[in-house]
Amino acid sequence: MKNFKGVKFLFITILSFLFLSCDSKTKINPPNIILILTDDQGWGDLSISGNEDISTPNIDQLANNGVRFDRFYVSPVCSPTRAEILTGRHHVRTGVYDVSKGGERIDLDEEIISEVFKNNGYKTAIYGKWHNGMQAPYHPNTRGFDDFYGFCSGHWGNYFNPLLEHNGELVRGEGFIIDDFTNRGLEFIEQNGKNPFFLYLPFNTPHSPMQVPDKFWNKFETKNIIQKGVIRDYSDSKDSGVDTIHNLNHTRAALAMCENIDWNVGKINKKLKELGILENTIIVFLSDNGPNGNRWNDGMKGRKGSTDEGGVRSPLIIKWEGNLPKGKIVNEISAGIDLLPTLKDLVDIKDVPKNKLDGLSLKRLIYDENVNWEDRTIFSYWRGKLSLRNQKFRLDPKNHLFDMENDPNQFEDVSNIYPEIFESMKNEKIKWKQIVLSELPKKDKRPFIIGHPKMQNTQIPARDATPNGQIRRSNYYPNCSFMTNWIDINDSITWDVEVAEDGDFEAIIYYTCAEDAIGSKFELTFGDSNVTGEIKKFYDPEEYGENRDRSPRIESYVKDFLSLSIGKMKLKKGKGTLRLKGIKKTGKELLDFRLLMLKRS
Repeated sequence: MKNFKGVKFLFITILSFLFLSCDSKTKINPPNIILILTDDQGWGDLSISGNEDISTPNIDQLANNGVRFDRFYVSPVCSPTRAEILTGRHHVRTGVYDVSKGGERIDLDEEIISEVFKNNGYKTAIYGKWHNGMQAPYHPNTRGFDDFYGFCSGHWGNYFNPLLEHNGELVRGEGFIIDDFTNRGLEFIEQNGKNPFFLYLPFNTPHSPMQVPDKFWNKFETKNIIQKGVIRDYSDSKDSGVDTIHNLNHTRAALAMCENIDWNVGKINKKLKELGILENTIIVFLSDNGPNGNRWNDGMKGRKGSTDEGGVRSPLIIKWEGNLPKGKIVNEISAGIDLLPTLKDLVDIKDVPKNKLDGLSLKRLIYDENVNWEDRTIFSYWRGKLSLRNQKFRLDPKNHLFDMENDPNQFEDVSNIYPEIFESMKNEKIKWKQIVLSELPKKDKRPFIIGHPKMQNTQIPARDATPNGQIRRSNYYPNCSFMTNWIDINDSITWDVEVAEDGDFEAIIYYTCAEDAIGSKFELTFGDSNVTGEIKKFYDPEEYGENRDRSPRIESYVKDFLSLSIGKMKLKKGKGTLRLKGIKKTGKELLDFRLLMLKRS
């Protein structure tokens, strides 16, 4: 009997040890990270910011159960902000200087956040708007993301069942685009819930076109907007595309889109609870720039495209249930460049960054009270306009100095009242231009890459092309545009490219044309290689999008394009000009062109 009791005790002891060991492993499992980035959602587009025209309970709950940074700054537009978030460095250091035509690409010598976490055992995925390069090795799948579903451009012309990409293959989206991205994210969470994962959800709303499901629009369609935007001098902002006069339906649509975002954030939080991993998941929420319209933003000067306060102040919320202070508000200034070092610090990744980071870890500000935090300067740059901000003052692009504590809306120039501070910040501006801005080459010599060995397909869109002759883009904004007006047989479309390695590629063009174009011929050339195509089927669909728009758009309307395989090309490694040119034109126009796909044989 005594022996039995002894054996029983030993057995229970072993079981207890095993359970404790398992529990210990669970507790030390690195936390998951979900990074949610919205597009053109200003600081004021949240009910927690004081907007009385909108309800964002799920995002508000993130803030109430986490840490909110009230003075957080990003870049004035999309690609630069993304580059700074992904690298922890000023976007001009990373090679990003534009939002299209290759200027949105992050240099290949930059280490980005997905690579950092992947190298430390995380599964990685991105579902949404990438906007930092389309062709590998700039493509998400060659920059540390195991899975990519979304689009690589800036503007996208249709938000309902749109043409998207999944790991290099063109696919048709399912339903409203943000709901679709979120659902993909939920599937990824379910599949990887037992492993550490890094999920990047760069939503593309409330960026135009202003499309949103009826479920959310119905609330706002006839809503009286209480808080109007303040008309100010927006001469520093050239990229919003929205008139300074209050556009009621644009505002209504933007707020409806923000409530849709909030609904999707709620679905993510619910899924984490269901899977029992909420307390082991860090959720980060922010936007990429100020609002894309003249709507309420607490009276701040500036909006998207502006380096003034309203153009660069963004919400930032970091929630880690049970591990971070609840409802804490941090008033010290911080910036997008701080996210990478902060997240590394929170999960205890100690590897040495490939390049020196410009950002700081905000961990002490998150956890500690009464932090002795040294004042710093945050720089905001876009298209020659540079402003800088410390805890108290902002120096704008025209060298007007504002006391942001007493004059947050930038009405009174106080450079005469604080001459020493004025001179000091002017000198900081000069120094930053000399040291940081000088790292951006005056001319972008990076070609578009074809045939990278890690990608089967290479997309060569109209967006990246140069039209020659009378050919023109369908819209000033190139991202989702196509080439049209091909009325002269001698005109052509060209790309400055580099073939990464020798290979055979099937060339597929995506086109539309009128019936009289049947029999027309064209040729694709690169060096000594060429392939000829002939139009044997006309396809002339109507453009669409207007019926879904809640407010007039600035982008191209879209249409579906027909794919045509024109044969195989043998491409040799090296740089040169890829050219699509006409050979025979049977009708008024040759074709409209959207995309060239090169598939490795």
